[in-house]
Amino acid sequence: MRKARYTPAYCEAQYNVRAAIPEHPRIFERWKEASEEARRTLPCALEVAYGDGPSEALDIFAARDGSRALLTFLHGGFWRALDKSDFSFLARPFVERGVAVAVVNYALAPAVTVETIVRQMLAAHAWLYRNCGRYGAPRDRIYVSGHSAGAQLTAMMLAAEWPAYARGLPEDLVKGGLAVSGVFDLEPLLHVSFNSDMRLDARSVRKLSPINYRPRRVVPLYTAVGSDESEEFRRQNRLIAARWEHCFRRDIPMPGCHHLSVIERLGDPGSALFAGALELMNLR
Repeated sequence: MRKARYTPAYCEAQYNVRAAIPEHPRIFERWKEASEEARRTLPCALEVAYGDGPSEALDIFAARDGSRALLTFLHGGFWRALDKSDFSFLARPFVERGVAVAVVNYALAPAVTVETIVRQMLAAHAWLYRNCGRYGAPRDRIYVSGHSAGAQLTAMMLAAEWPAYARGLPEDLVKGGLAVSGVFDLEPLLHVSFNSDMRLDARSVRKLSPINYRPRRVVPLYTAVGSDESEEFRRQNRLIAARWEHCFRRDIPMPGCHHLSVIERLGDPGSALFAGALELMNLR
């Protein structure tokens, strides 16, 4: 029954976020301005390389009065748009609460595949484990967060078998994750127009869908999705909770939020999403 409704028209309507949110250019401009201010006014190290590629860099925002944890943020854009510099604004409330923040970049499709992007995120987190102490962040308290495509990447980091990835890495390199408005079953994306950039096929969908993995250890997972998002994004959110029941801790209700406004709440110290992120890190 589910597969029968996955027509191109249905999937386009469910996943084409920019078409569904006509005011998205103003939202992106707001993020850009707030992020520029954050980089001007917060202590940070910018364009820190975690690999050799031109997009393999991250921005680290130092925690105020010492770091109690390190939170990474992986941006969305269906692996084909946006940039870490659009999300610097999320760092401010965390650094004020003693959490260092690393906003991570990756190369974009169609120049690279989604599988390559997953590998870049593995490399970034391995680099942070080995090097975050230089920036005052504790390597034994690394948490990951992400939005949309970044939530898929977040889940893949939770499922990663770190000792198999590289010698010397602990099994629990990532201590927990917050996945906001994620895509965990990539099959519907085979039918969207912008798959011409992502280049997903049946093989890559199987390999890159987090629902096809079950983390071997119990790693806490928090989720969130806006009440005003499409049924598919809400289904995706329910699906990862059901498939990863041993890891799932709770969903954070986000009433009145659509796919873009929901992630702004992560940078709002008065929001339930910000409070949930602190709860994930045992900092409330």
